[in-house]
Amino acid sequence: MMSPLLPLLSLLVSSLALPFEQRGFLDFSLDAGEGFSMMMMNDEEGSAIEEETPAPPGPGPVCPFGCHCHLRVVQCSDLGLTSVPKNIPSDTALLDLQNNKITELKESDFKGLHNLYALVLVNNRISKVSGKAFQPLRSLQKLYFSKNLLTEIPQGLPPSLVELRIHENRIKNVRKEAFKGLGSMNCIEMGGNPLENSGFEPGAFDGLKLNYLRISEAKLTGIPKDFPASINELHLDHNQIQAIELEDLIRYKNLYRLGLGYNHIRMIENGSLAFVPNLRELHLDNNRLSKIPASLPDMKYLQVIYLHANNISQVGVNDFCPQGFGVKRAFYNGISLFSNPVNYWEVQPAAFRCVTDRLAIQFGNYKK
Repeated sequence: MMSPLLPLLSLLVSSLALPFEQRGFLDFSLDAGEGFSMMMMNDEEGSAIEEETPAPPGPGPVCPFGCHCHLRVVQCSDLGLTSVPKNIPSDTALLDLQNNKITELKESDFKGLHNLYALVLVNNRISKVSGKAFQPLRSLQKLYFSKNLLTEIPQGLPPSLVELRIHENRIKNVRKEAFKGLGSMNCIEMGGNPLENSGFEPGAFDGLKLNYLRISEAKLTGIPKDFPASINELHLDHNQIQAIELEDLIRYKNLYRLGLGYNHIRMIENGSLAFVPNLRELHLDNNRLSKIPASLPDMKYLQVIYLHANNISQVGVNDFCPQGFGVKRAFYNGISLFSNPVNYWEVQPAAFRCVTDRLAIQFGNYKK
């Protein structure tokens, strides 16, 4: 039997889709485990044991005018709201307020919503947030705040928060201890903000143990060196990064995916990639590289590398693969070299001796 939540989830997935293989929106029913799913199902399931005649049902929770309320999901999107509606049921787990005209979050807007798990505020006009607005949200784990008018990270974010999507705002600075007390935070997406390297105060990310960080479409000219050392995925695509210098990645030894596509990178200093020995996937496409990065043969676990749309004119026989046997622990299953001025018929087949399949190599034609 199809879940009554599926149509709503499909709608929200399409409205919040992100690049770089972002997880589908509202996987929260899976993340929260069976307890959350059962909690929602219990709203409709009755007991099989009849002990006594039940009392007549009282009035059910009030649903805000114009909204749709079902299975602890309150959907108030696309209603032209200028403020958070009143009378939101206290047991609400998901509150969808996207695509409205809300300008401010006040102290009492979420009063009593202690069970709220996910809050969607995408595509409003919010520029002001009370420092106590999120105080009642003791269970909030997912906050979607993208496409608003915020100029800073809101204060008073709940300690329970796991995922924060705050891209496409007007944030220029991230103050020191902006994420203080958010030890459960796992994922931050804050691309599409006019952030420069100087916009991060020292200690801005102190206390965080992130797995995923994305700051794309900003104004970064270099790789910031003060992100959490715990990061597994770092995406800095669509910036103005000029080079990868020797110690840029020294802090990020846990990286397994690094996205640096669509930058201005001309140079990768020898030895710089040695600081990320566990890297599985590297995006360097749409840059200004003139040669294959020198450190690739030493990267034992690298499986996918994007080098298309650069200025690479030749591929040496040892540019990708180590010379000794048994050195590389994982073979390549994806190498993209198309849109480079390299003649593929001049490349020796042995250059790809550590590739799983010839179909994993993408050359294509170069058009100047």
